[in-house]
Amino acid sequence: MSSNLEKESSAGRPRSEEAHRAILDATLQLLAEVGFSALTVEGVATRAGVGKATIYRRWPSKLPLVVEAFSQLPALEESDTGNLRDDLKKMLRSYLNLFNSTPLATVLPSLAGELAHNPELSELLNPVIRGRRQPLTRALERARDRGEIAEGIDLDIAADLVVGPIAVRLFFGGGPISPKIVGPIVDTALRGIQTSAV
Repeated sequence: MSSNLEKESSAGRPRSEEAHRAILDATLQLLAEVGFSALTVEGVATRAGVGKATIYRRWPSKLPLVVEAFSQLPALEESDTGNLRDDLKKMLRSYLNLFNSTPLATVLPSLAGELAHNPELSELLNPVIRGRRQPLTRALERARDRGEIAEGIDLDIAADLVVGPIAVRLFFGGGPISPKIVGPIVDTALRGIQTSAV
């Protein structure tokens, strides 16, 4: 199937970039609509208005295509206010605002449900997920260096305490997640990880 994106080949590289963007957008749309299991390269090609060969020239299978598409979605943003409580609240509120206004709220559960029984997807996606939470890890490292949290705290577990409630709401609560929960989440998590002197 040819399309407007594949016509005018004389347009050169900009046309190729336009097709690339259309493929990633179509992948995210279909992940949100039908989930990972039902998503097919053929379906993405149809939605993007390109041929399957155009997709396979860029990605050898749907797995790397899905991972690259997912990596385009917003992640936690850096915040360095000099205070861990303020950093966490700013980061989580910004994330939830983006979360509720992008396909992330439907794409993430679809992929998370697949990870448990798809080791190939896990191998590709887990490094991306770890990278997306680096701003949180760095905020915790700065707080540890300032003495706000105990020196021996496991930062991965501390990060889980901060974002875990959002994951629980996402997977079991249904509906949009209100940024109003950020304050109680951060305050409760910090009671567990802050030093007694703070």
